[in-house]
Order: sequence, then structure tokens, then C-alpha cells
Amino acid sequence: MHIESTDTLVGAGASVSPRRSALDAFDRWLGLAVEIPTALLVVVEIIILFAGVVSRYVFHSPLIWSDELASILFLWLAMLGAVVALRRSEHMRMTALVAGSKPAIRAYLETLAICSALAFLSLIAVPSWEYAYEESFITTPALEISNSWRAGALPVGIGLMALFALLQLARIRNVRLLLAAIASVALVIAALWLLQPWLRQLGNLNLIIFFVVVAGSCVLAGVPIAFAFGLSVLGYLALTTHTPLMVLVGRMDDGMSHLILLAVPLFVFLGLLIEMTGMARAMVGFLASLLGHVRGGLHYVLIGAMYLVSGISGSKAADMAAVAPVLFPEMKARGAKPGDLVALLAATGAQTETIPPSLVLITIGSVTGVSIAALFTGGMLPGAVLAVTLSALVWWRYRHEDLGHIQKVGLPEILRSFVIALPALALPFVIRAAVVEGIATATEVSTIGIVYAVVIGLVVYRQFDWRRLRPMLIETASLSGAILFIIGTATGMAWGLTQSGFSRSLAAAMTGLPGGSTTFIAVSIIAFMILGSVLEGIPAIVLFGPLLFPIAQAVGVHEVHYAMIVILAMGIGLFAPPFGVGYYAACAVGRVDPAEGVKPILGYMLALLVGLIVVAAIPWISIGFIK
Repeated sequence: MHIESTDTLVGAGASVSPRRSALDAFDRWLGLAVEIPTALLVVVEIIILFAGVVSRYVFHSPLIWSDELASILFLWLAMLGAVVALRRSEHMRMTALVAGSKPAIRAYLETLAICSALAFLSLIAVPSWEYAYEESFITTPALEISNSWRAGALPVGIGLMALFALLQLARIRNVRLLLAAIASVALVIAALWLLQPWLRQLGNLNLIIFFVVVAGSCVLAGVPIAFAFGLSVLGYLALTTHTPLMVLVGRMDDGMSHLILLAVPLFVFLGLLIEMTGMARAMVGFLASLLGHVRGGLHYVLIGAMYLVSGISGSKAADMAAVAPVLFPEMKARGAKPGDLVALLAATGAQTETIPPSLVLITIGSVTGVSIAALFTGGMLPGAVLAVTLSALVWWRYRHEDLGHIQKVGLPEILRSFVIALPALALPFVIRAAVVEGIATATEVSTIGIVYAVVIGLVVYRQFDWRRLRPMLIETASLSGAILFIIGTATGMAWGLTQSGFSRSLAAAMTGLPGGSTTFIAVSIIAFMILGSVLEGIPAIVLFGPLLFPIAQAVGVHEVHYAMIVILAMGIGLFAPPFGVGYYAACAVGRVDPAEGVKPILGYMLALLVGLIVVAAIPWISIGFIK
């Protein structure tokens, strides 16, 4: 799922040269110089947005500059977060083929991924400076400062990413391997450049060459998805059109600058707070006391706990990391097989994709214009339907489980655990009430959740570890930067597809399918299951959401209903082996060999598919509670 450290390419046990020591020291110094300001940006964004809520709702005096300042700092957070992600090798990528390769080929592909990222950054560097310069002529309305203070984040971030990529390459001691990777990237770029006159004559066939062949080859080779998208759209624009590359930088800026996306880092941080303060453990403890004596009871607890925690954190990795360490030891002690546990964990990850405040829901609202509040309302019941189908399979598999050694928890103990968990259980309702009652926007509400979690952690659970704050803030920035950079390059690709006329052709083809909305939904399910396994949810939504959602409306499918269908379809693809990277993340969290979960997960995937068909067939499940 991530680029592996270049240390694996250097050779274990090798003596460290003075040159390598100097490079490592410089990398550490520069890393701190980037990570500390980036972590502070997360804190500042929380303070600004929460101050805006308090000023508007409590004192009835809105801070007219708060959104503008938050927007300026947000682009810096996104770009510096992407820098941190590249340094920490945490940009999202597909590693199924890379991981299964021989060591020599794997090392070559890892180096090739870094070289490809560096190639994109080098080619986009000058256009990013030009874009920042052009933005200097624009003055912001509230703060009345040059917009280059915001746009400058793009060239600075791109330059820092390029520098860290060079540092990674400089630490590779296998010179032949390094030269082979550099030559491979240079050869492909040179060949495409020489073919430029011929490419310009191909028209829309270039879409297949760049957006299918180039992008697909990069993704399969393990190039981070953001850079694979960036290389494909940059090549398409530079070699087949007369569009200035500065326009691509502008599209990336537009994609990353939607203020609603500020909810991404804030909800990621909230998810980490839930785990650190003991709130997740309290919720799981209550569910375990309630169902622990039932056959398959802890499996039901896992399903319910993921449903509750997902509604708080918005991050699947944070969800699984909060639940698995609490439940897995006891489940294994009761005889559950590790493969079945990780299979159910992955399945619940797919099941809870629609539970607000899911990052995918926020992304859909950002790129398609669908109401975030409507998506939050519509997402609760579809996840519950899939929980029912998973629970039915759990009942069937564990209907003969021996519980002779399990002691039933008494009512007093259940009530005690409920009282302990009540402050944690209240958080999803606090978040939802704040949005529905108009206290805060979908972006601002995360700050209310963060303040609530901090207070509860300090006062009620008393498990607030101040030493973990900085690593949590840096982790938040890294994950958010990786996500937002994908959104930026995917927005550029989606714009390129739209300008080529592809969207009109796709709309005509999809609206002309026989069977009307039923066929359209069926094709969408299959397509997004495939996309989910290859691209993950967010890049797939950014790329195809603006194209397909208008078509859904044209054939009579409610936009919120369609959102639930495609999110669940992508979730199944994301967590289904052998290509679903979410499955391997679940295995990593559960510390289980992926091979052990392949057979058990087939039944869970079938149960999820049944639930998805029910959701698709009954629109009321998605839109019945929308006002």
C-alpha cells in the first residue's frame, strides 16, 4: 500500500559511509523542518474553525476572515502533508504485483516508483511557479492580501517533494539498479516526446494511450496513484494539446482547495483521538458485555464496533486499528481462527464505508455538489443493511459454537459498562446534531468532535497521552496530504477527460443502455467494484463522480441513492483480495498472514454483495430519512 523505505534497497548490515550519514542527518533535519510546521497547521486549522463556530453560534458575530484564512492554510497543509507522506513513503499505491515479484525485480520497481514521482515533480515545477506568480495579481476579499500567499504552497510543496525524492535515490547504493530505473523513465518520456507529431493526429485515441495504458502501467508497477495520474494527464496535455501546463496546476489547486475537504485531516485526527483517549475501548467493552455470551457474540461485537467507530473517525485504517487490538485476543482465546477474524474485519471495513462522516462521503459532496448533510443522513441505513447480512452469515457459521466455558455477564456489569461507554457512544449523536441543527457546517463539525473528545479524554477517561500528540498530528498531515494530492491530480485528469469530449460520449453511451436505470445501476456496481480494487475509493470518485452522477440523475436515479450504491460497490472492491489494498491493510492491523483470510472472506464478500443488491433495489433505504 505504501512505498517501502529505500533502506531495503541498500542492503542489510552494510557499513554506513560518511556520505550516507550526512544524507541521513540532512534528511532528519529537513524532515523536522517540514513536519513541525505541518503539525502546527493542523492545530491552527482546528482553532480557526472552532473559533468560527463559537463566534457565530454563541456570540452571533461571524468571523468574516476565518474561512479565507482556513482556506489559505489548508492548501499549505495539503502540500506539506504530501511532502511528509513522500518522505515517510506513505503515498497510496497498489503493491499487489510488486509484493509478489522476485527481490531483484521488486527493488527495481521500488526505485522506478521514486524516479517516476521525481519525473512528474520536475516537469510540473516550473508551471507551478508560473501559476503562483499569476495568482499574485489577485487580492483576497477579506484579508486583502495577495493570493500568491496561498498559491505559493504548490511550488514549495512540489520542490520539497522533489528534494526528498532525490534524497531517497541518493541513499540507494546499487548504482546499476538506480541507473536502470532512471534510464527507464527517461526512455519512456523521450519516446513519447519524439512521437508527439504522430500523437496529435490520433484525437481521442490518446485518452486510451495516456489514461489507460500510461496510468494503468504506472499503477500496476507500483508508482503512487497520485503521481501515476499526474504523469498521465501531464503527458496528455503536453504532447497532444496546446494547453499550457499551468492550467493543470490550476486544476490541481481547484481539486485540493475545496474547503469542505478540510474535514479530511480533522476527522482523521479525531479518529486517532478516539483511540488514544480510550473512547473506542469503552464502546467495544460495552458491546462485548452485551453480546459476549452469545454464539459468535464477539463477531457481532466486531460488526457493531466498526459501525460505531466508523461513524466517528472517518478513516478505515483508524477504525480497524481501534477495534482489532481490543477484540482479537479474546476472540482467538475463544477458538476463532485468525483468518476468519481478519476476513470479517475487512468485510466490516467495506460495510461501514457509508457511515458518516466517511471521507468518501465528504469527497463525493465536494466533487459532485451533492448535499453533505443529505449524504450523512442517507449513509446510516445502508451500512446497517450490510451489517444484517454479515450478521446472518456469522450466525450460520457459529451456530454450533461451544460456549460452555463462557460466563454470562450479569445485568449490573452490563449497566456499569454502558455508563462507562455512554460519553463515547454520545459522540456520533453530538456530531450529527451539530450538523442537523445548523450549529456547524460539515467541515466545522469535526472540530466540535475534537474538542468533545479532548474534554472526555481528560475529564472522564483520563487517558490523554500528551506525548502522542505530535506523532498523531504528523500522521494526520501525512495521510491527509496523500489523499488530497490524489484528489488534485485526479481532478486534473477528470478535467482533461471532460475537455476531450469523453464525458459527453460516456453520457450518451450510459443513457442509451437498454433497461434504463436498472441496467445503469448494474453496470455502475460492476465498474466501481473494479475501480475500488484498483484505485481505492477517493481517486475513483474524483475521477468518475463528476461524469456519472449527472447521468444517474438523467436516468432517474436519486443522487444520494446512487452515492450509496457506488460507495458500497467500491468498498467491496477495496477490501476484496487479491487486489483490494484494504484487505492487506486489515491483515497488517490484525497481524495475520493474508493467505489465511482469502478463503473465509469469500463468504463475507458474498454477504456484502447481497446487502448491496438490497440497497440498490430499495431506494428508500438511502433516501427515506432525507427531508
